[in-house]
Amino acid sequence: MNRRQFVRSSGITAAALTVLPEQSIFAGTKAEKIKVAMIGVGLRGQNHLDLLLKRDDVELVAICDVEERMLNSAKAMIAKSGKPMPKIYTGDENAWKKLLETKGLKAIVIATPWELHKPMIIKSLEAGIKYVATEVMLGITLQDHWDVVQATEKYNGHVMMLENVCYRRDVLAALNMVRQGVFGEIMHLQGGYQHDLREVKFNDGIKPYGGGVEFNEKGFSEAKWRTNHSVHRNGDLYPTHGIGPVAQCVNINRGNKFLKLNSFATKSRGLHNYIVEKGGESHPNAKVNFRLGDIVTTTIDCANGETIILQHDTNLPRPYSLGFRVQGTKGLWMDVNKSIYVEGVSKPHAWDPAKEWLDKYDHPLWKKYGNDAQGAGHGGMDFFVIHAFIEAAKRNEPTPLDVYDAAAWSAITPLSEQSIELGNETIDFPDFTSGSWMKRKPIFALNDDY
Repeated sequence: MNRRQFVRSSGITAAALTVLPEQSIFAGTKAEKIKVAMIGVGLRGQNHLDLLLKRDDVELVAICDVEERMLNSAKAMIAKSGKPMPKIYTGDENAWKKLLETKGLKAIVIATPWELHKPMIIKSLEAGIKYVATEVMLGITLQDHWDVVQATEKYNGHVMMLENVCYRRDVLAALNMVRQGVFGEIMHLQGGYQHDLREVKFNDGIKPYGGGVEFNEKGFSEAKWRTNHSVHRNGDLYPTHGIGPVAQCVNINRGNKFLKLNSFATKSRGLHNYIVEKGGESHPNAKVNFRLGDIVTTTIDCANGETIILQHDTNLPRPYSLGFRVQGTKGLWMDVNKSIYVEGVSKPHAWDPAKEWLDKYDHPLWKKYGNDAQGAGHGGMDFFVIHAFIEAAKRNEPTPLDVYDAAAWSAITPLSEQSIELGNETIDFPDFTSGSWMKRKPIFALNDDY
């Protein structure tokens, strides 16, 4: 389906929904329930669990976690839903491997610490599971990313990274504007992960967040594993929220590719200062030397001549912002000041409020499923990413975000580490598609169902 067909058909769909607002999102689908399992039902996994339990086309047959507290919470959610209790796998760090022996599994959702994603994805594919959804990131090392890509190809599977920001309402509206040529030819893009996570990286479990300055074994939830990456690594540790949406604007892996990358990091002060402020100078963690620079800036050059700037900024006090900027020859969208300028339409040298434009170009997927997404995590984005994964699995179709997307976006982390380690050297970006990017066509958000 090309863009013109999509815009025309999605307009018909939107009009139909105004007449039949009570229509179920699953009406007309004749596919039987698919068997789904989950590895990881912690705080993030429970967001996905909630959405899966609300679907009539999913049979949740197995879940796995090593944390009794999280399993109990997940079991309570399942019991409340009225759905049958799936088989529970727990007890040791290898329990997930037994889960993979479950017969008839069509799809699996992985929501575990980053370092576990690669082995769990590959073992799932080896077990014959054709659809694998994983939380970000795809792996730790660059080789991890190649291993996942090659395993996906070997077993003819589909690996989708659950990058929910690609479905954020304003992001999809901006993509709609890009595809309709409102901004002209795209020249430059920006994004990032600019989010004060100090209370996430340090807590002791007494409170959900902000309960102390402990991490590793003394920490709770993400503090058990995520903070340790800031101790030992220096790079853009979480690039996908920023790069995923802007990559769609310039068709990365589908007619375009990342060519080169370089990264710079500031000194590290934020995490140490937070420990001293909350726990005192005598706290043992005040002696920890954090390698991660407080702000990491990465620049990427693209094959079709665009440039991209990403920033990772999670250790200093600041309000949340992903800092999107989409700029072309006719205008631009700026997320930070929530403004848009379009030459010949906007008042010269003056910003328009973005809302008016974004409402006008609201993406057909949001027009169709906006009511169903209400109450889902992260402002509704979580609904769309799980919906897309399940719909693709039901229809035996490629996922709209595929393993090549996951690899290209996630590989920014090890590449940025390498650039910084080499004195900010510019690094060649690997081509995970092995040349097929030149003939692959865009598919993301061009299906009026998912």
